Amino acid sequence: MKTAEYIASTIDRLPKGYVFTYADLASEVSQKEAVIKALNRMVASGKIAKLSKGKYYKPENTPFGQLQPSQAQVVKDLLEENGKPTGYLTGYSIYNQLGLTTQVSNTIQIGKNDVRPNFKRGRYTISFVKQKNAITKENIALLQLLDAMRYVKKIPDASIETSCKRFLAIIEKLTDKETNALVRLALKYPPSTRALLGALLEQLQQRKTAEPLFKSLNPITKYKLSGAAKTLSTTEKWNIV
Repeated sequence: MKTAEYIASTIDRLPKGYVFTYADLASEVSQKEAVIKALNRMVASGKIAKLSKGKYYKPENTPFGQLQPSQAQVVKDLLEENGKPTGYLTGYSIYNQLGLTTQVSNTIQIGKNDVRPNFKRGRYTISFVKQKNAITKENIALLQLLDAMRYVKKIPDASIETSCKRFLAIIEKLTDKETNALVRLALKYPPSTRALLGALLEQLQQRKTAEPLFKSLNPITKYKLSGAAKTLSTTEKWNIV
């Protein structure tokens, strides 16, 4: 089979929106230059699209135009290594998924233990948030929730009051095991995040679960989260003003 035929056949089997590089195809085709030329011809013909240098995807065409690949596809090389998670989506895309905002952004934020400078990839700006906890498949959803609490003031088109209502609804659905894990992970977050989580838990009548958070805080420090008191009756105890 010729290189171009092999590549076309392989790409046909990929799902729409799937991001790939020439290296994904060159493992079985030794002629790297031939692979790149074939991919560039397919871009020119519209069969595939170029995301950024060396990255391509199968576009999905709709009556409203061509769909971009999902954000997880755009940055998947930054989220996993050898089958283990090394990062996770956070920030704007997760605020939307959590029901905290309807806005979407061209900035993709990634939580990682080791951060790096921001950079561009296609239409997106990739930025990083330092995560002090170990990242596992099991705790990513909890870390995303804690990140939203940490940056609650920066959630676009959302008040702290409405965000707290949404946090309560999410936490209320967690299992006891998940809630305890959430508290344990929160202990490596800034004091304001710990205070907010504590106030949320106590609002849900989970005072005992929140105790480690309360003990971790400086009793004289105040945390300015204007509007939280409209949703939470526990803010005074947690020094949230």
